[in-house]
Amino acid sequence: MNWLAHVFLSEQNIDFQVGNFISDPLKGKAWENASEDIKKGMEVHKIIDSYTDSHAVFKQSKKRLKDKGLLKAVIVDFTYDYLLAKNWDKFCNIELNEFMNDFYKNAEKRKTIYPSKPKEIVSNMVSRDLLNYQDLSHLKQAFIRLDKRTSQRLSKRDNAISYYEIVQDKMSELEIDFLEFFPDLMEKVKENSNTNKLSHWKI
Repeated sequence: MNWLAHVFLSEQNIDFQVGNFISDPLKGKAWENASEDIKKGMEVHKIIDSYTDSHAVFKQSKKRLKDKGLLKAVIVDFTYDYLLAKNWDKFCNIELNEFMNDFYKNAEKRKTIYPSKPKEIVSNMVSRDLLNYQDLSHLKQAFIRLDKRTSQRLSKRDNAISYYEIVQDKMSELEIDFLEFFPDLMEKVKENSNTNKLSHWKI
């Protein structure tokens, strides 16, 4: 799952949400004096990633793409974020734009007490509207951004944009997969969260 899902799959607490989405760029390590909610968010991020990678439906989605490809998992992650946005009303009782804007506003306020690296990551997310996967053009831009970050060595073996037409072609099947998988993931997150703070969830 990518950033939209990680923020959604968080307790309604800005540090928890930030910890959940910021875990990857910080390699899962909280900074000194980080709040307990930042640390909890990072822990839930790891649980989400581990559960997702081992789930049979996620593996099935990867198989729907190329026979071989180093980026298949991250392509499915991005595509599942697009499908979460598309099916948002099935899972969340807060309208998507309101949810994103509230997160951006609260993250901007909260980042003032963060060290420089997490502050920069939060600023980049907000300024570039990186939670926004509301149409296919946003998904395509996510693939392009990924290619800009990959090393030359990796890009010679695989690149994200080469999956775009495949994803479009397989979107119906991928959506079926997502709608089967995502409720399972929500249940897993519930087991590791304070359910009283998941009031934005519909199920």
